[in-house]
Amino acid sequence: MARKAIVVGATSGIGRAFALLLAQKGYVVGITGRRAHLLKEIVDSDPPHYIAKQFDIDNYHSVETNLSELCDQLKGVELLVLCSGTGNRNPELKLEHETNVVKTNVLGFVAVVNWAYKYFEAKGGGSLAAISSIAGIRGFSVSPSYSGSKAYQMRYLEALRQKANTYGKLVSITDIRAGFVDTAMGNGPGAFWISSPEKAAKQILNSIEKKRSVVYITKRWFLIAWLLRVMPNFIFERIKI
Repeated sequence: MARKAIVVGATSGIGRAFALLLAQKGYVVGITGRRAHLLKEIVDSDPPHYIAKQFDIDNYHSVETNLSELCDQLKGVELLVLCSGTGNRNPELKLEHETNVVKTNVLGFVAVVNWAYKYFEAKGGGSLAAISSIAGIRGFSVSPSYSGSKAYQMRYLEALRQKANTYGKLVSITDIRAGFVDTAMGNGPGAFWISSPEKAAKQILNSIEKKRSVVYITKRWFLIAWLLRVMPNFIFERIKI
């Protein structure tokens, strides 16, 4: 019997590359996203391996219903990966942008992972993974909402891992802390160590299969994460970005 998975945010970037990789590995993949024509494009490329459900996690009140319906169509899943997120440079601190980021990266995020954790808990096991960002390790002036929302995601996933471990639930939770990946969201001028979505997808799947708790994509970003953690506040707060 084919393995089943859901990829939330599968229409572009890492999500699309990850959905394609899962199909190549023999999974039947439930794919979600805002853009119906891009979902159709993926389904048409290999119809037996995909089931699509169009919805936007910004409409967080409907996430539970949409995921439950997709899961029923798949007749159960063993893996859910959240690849949907947003964030752009906002040095002017435009309020609309800041609140839009929070809506997607906090409210939408919580709706998805909350559903997934409770589903796997009731099922007796499963794997949940979500893409956070290395930007969540410190607060970056160029986009406070993005750094703040990614820090929130890291702590939320950590709390769910604690919940799973202390209550004996067989739910594996992987925090995927991405560095720069070549996606439409962009990385800004001066970006370095940029990975292709395909390379990122392969490292993510390998980490999930090994039930890693935290993984840096690509692996070399572990060094940057370490430097960010140990850097004293009085130095970090004077870096102009």
